[in-house]
Amino acid sequence: MVRHVILWKIKDEYADKKNEIRKGIKEGLEGLVGVVPGLLKVNVQTEMLESSNADVMLYSELESEEALKGYQKHPAHVKVADEKVRPFMQTRLCMDY
Repeated sequence: MVRHVILWKIKDEYADKKNEIRKGIKEGLEGLVGVVPGLLKVNVQTEMLESSNADVMLYSELESEEALKGYQKHPAHVKVADEKVRPFMQTRLCMDY
């Protein structure tokens, strides 16, 4: 099993739209379970303590490293990333293990 964890920081110019952006990311990414082969679990965390310095966290579990590679280029994932994530982010950190 592979775990794929991402932390994002939303661009400052979208400060007044953070809740809307977070909601779109959560719905989009969590909706990929059952669509992307090998994607077992997705949790997008949009509620955090004030001590946090990230705006959104993705925790996902996939069957294998091959499934992760397939997820990254799957059209449904690319669509969510291109429309709901990438345009709004200034920082992205990733850890796969």
